[in-house]
Amino acid sequence: MIYVYLIQSHTSPDQRYIGLTTDLKRRLAEHNAGKSHFTSRFVPWHLVTYVAFSDHARATAFERYLKSGSGHAFLRKHLW
Repeated sequence: MIYVYLIQSHTSPDQRYIGLTTDLKRRLAEHNAGKSHFTSRFVPWHLVTYVAFSDHARATAFERYLKSGSGHAFLRKHLW
């Protein structure tokens, strides 16, 4: 499975991150350990939601959509 995930910083709730991974637990641990350049300044992070895909191309397309202008509007209305 490929996961598109949304995380939010505990210390700076306005800091959010959208990512893609095949191992959600490991990836969240990496974010909280400061191993990601962008997210290291805002640890700790918590998982807001994730969507699982069996098709990598669809997961990538969904992640790209969420990072677009209309995807951000969708997230603000429904998930953040």
